[in-house]
Amino acid sequence: MTEEKKPSQENKSKNDSMGFWIIIGITIGVAGGGAFDNIAIGVALGIALGVAMGASVQKQKKQE
Repeated sequence: MTEEKKPSQENKSKNDSMGFWIIIGITIGVAGGGAFDNIAIGVALGIALGVAMGASVQKQKKQE
């Protein structure tokens, strides 16, 4: 594989960070949805929370 085709370490780290926060958000959403007897809405809110947190962390790292 040539140098141009290799994904950079920085891009991989950003994707891993976003995935991490999405998983955390889904976990929190399932727990909250189970507590309120509406898992579907809990998962949806969890994904939204995870994406928001992931984007926030990426923006903060980009500013550094």
